[in-house]
Amino acid sequence: MPGRRTAFVCRECGHSTPKWAGRCPDCGSWDSLQESRVSGGSRGAGDAALIEPVRLGDVQSIDYSRVRFGLPEVERVFGGGLVPGSLCLLGGDPGIGKSTLLIQIANGLRDGDSVLYVSGEESPHQLRLRANRLDIAGRNISVLPEVEVDSVIAAAEKMRPNLLIVDSIQTARVDDLGSVPGSMAQVRESANKLLRYAKESHVPVLIAGHVTKEGNIAGPRTLEHLVDAVMYLEGESRSAYRLLRTVKNRFGSTNEVAVLAMTGTGLAEVPNPSSVFLSERSESAPGSAVAITIEGSRAIMVEVQALVSRTVYSLPKRLATGYDSNRLTMMVAVLGKRAGASLFDQDVYVNVVGGLRLSEPAVDLPVALAIASSLRGRRIKPDVAAFGEIGLVGEVRSVSQGERRLEEAIRMNFGTCLIPKSLADGSTNGAVAVHDLNEAFEAGLD
Repeated sequence: MPGRRTAFVCRECGHSTPKWAGRCPDCGSWDSLQESRVSGGSRGAGDAALIEPVRLGDVQSIDYSRVRFGLPEVERVFGGGLVPGSLCLLGGDPGIGKSTLLIQIANGLRDGDSVLYVSGEESPHQLRLRANRLDIAGRNISVLPEVEVDSVIAAAEKMRPNLLIVDSIQTARVDDLGSVPGSMAQVRESANKLLRYAKESHVPVLIAGHVTKEGNIAGPRTLEHLVDAVMYLEGESRSAYRLLRTVKNRFGSTNEVAVLAMTGTGLAEVPNPSSVFLSERSESAPGSAVAITIEGSRAIMVEVQALVSRTVYSLPKRLATGYDSNRLTMMVAVLGKRAGASLFDQDVYVNVVGGLRLSEPAVDLPVALAIASSLRGRRIKPDVAAFGEIGLVGEVRSVSQGERRLEEAIRMNFGTCLIPKSLADGSTNGAVAVHDLNEAFEAGLD
């Protein structure tokens, strides 16, 4: 029988070494090696002879049907549903709605399909309260308040569910390791065991993982490389809208995103995000522009607001919500140098309505329009939308998927769309090609 041995595991990167050292030989962190007990389960030469390679052409192809759970927008992000035998990671900030989405996925399985919901953070009574709030009967959901991974796998092998959910991976632990739950070694070993269970049983496993302040999944970064799919639930905690974004997917596209709205009965799918984000837009107020952004494979129209006011500080403020602050600082400099917008004594505030975070350069042109509109006190024409990257010399540069953005503007009945001149081909109605900021202001401002 394999025994146990002692090793020293780095709490920063998870590297294991048989001897203690003041500095981790892998990541270079000081005083990060902790003593842990690990299984001495190495194979002998006789065991290794039992495993033989198989020609790829001789492997039988099996067409697994994906596990559906009744949420079409979320299923699209997963690539059409959950693949049997896959290990998927759902990440997000604490309180963003991960547990709510997980129990809704569990409730949406077909009649006759069973779910084993493992919770290390909530008791069965607390889960029952959540289910009551979401109007979920949960007759197909079995709850297991357990954190020991071997016990979870034993219960799953006995029950043989159609879906295993672990909420969350930071609470899971392996008894053979001496470190505390949530440490690098525990998270990685727990995920490894769940991965082996998923591949051997062909049961999809869905695990939740918290995100740190730096935006990374808490635990080793190797966890993202270990799993088959990684989805992030994003959004401001005080906003009603969430974005479910694919970061990695071995069984589908990584260019998908679902827009969800947090309601009193859970997360509701938003099939037409553009109409929702523009529903409360004030067309007569200066400083309001409409941007066309690409989220995954979908074009979404959102409102970008700007407020320019004389500063009372020695250094004017440049604050942005939902837009990169460094890019805003660059935009202010370009406006002052290339478009004659005097902003050296003005505070500039930019906000993306709806709690979305826009990072692509195509949002530069509508942001510049909103700032110029607020500074000059002139509204942007009500039927004008825009997209394009702004260069340091004030030119409007080309961006990707221009045709898809134009189609969304036409679908939402916007008569004019300001686009980079390099994308103009003369065949699209309503497209106004602009070369630089001055041309954009002349065409877009009333």
